Amino acid sequence: MTIGRPEDTSERREGVVLTPEQAKSRRARNIAIGVAVALFVALFYFVTIVKLGGNVVPRAG
Repeated sequence: MTIGRPEDTSERREGVVLTPEQAKSRRARNIAIGVAVALFVALFYFVTIVKLGGNVVPRAG
């Protein structure tokens, strides 16, 4: 017996069914969040590179 799964798998539960407008809105919102997160990561990356500058490679000598 597996916890959290019904034993009779022939019985499917229906979830929330979105209207086409809701699905389109959800997709647009998810894309906007993804772009915002990517820009935030890129900002941190470039700020880190600028702050480190030439100190990334230790000088020999």
